[in-house]
Amino acid sequence: MGAPSENRQPAGRLVCTVDDVSLKSAKRLEVDGFAVAVVKDSEGNLFAIGDACSHGEISLSEGDVEGQTIECWAHGSSFDLRTGEALTLPAFEPIPVFALAVDGADVYVDVENILNGVAAPESEA
Repeated sequence: MGAPSENRQPAGRLVCTVDDVSLKSAKRLEVDGFAVAVVKDSEGNLFAIGDACSHGEISLSEGDVEGQTIECWAHGSSFDLRTGEALTLPAFEPIPVFALAVDGADVYVDVENILNGVAAPESEA
């Protein structure tokens, strides 16, 4: 068996760098035709979620990040960044959580790898 390649790129698309997303905030990105929010929680952990509230198709990247949750600015629904679970009404359906990898300072998102099994909205492409 040979040694693993040091030049192996993580799965998904290079979407930004770690420093492009501020602590307790989100950045809206288009990844392979899907609206994705890359979110940095209160501890500096990164997550990739579908950037649409399951209650009203509102951009979650404009919401508040607290701990490991993001709140929709329009109606106050909160979602767990790890599971996509809707934590507060009026939303009750989860949002997709996508695979995210960090390689050095580069952030990769794989919209074909949905970690929580929630169907992603139709591609905008």
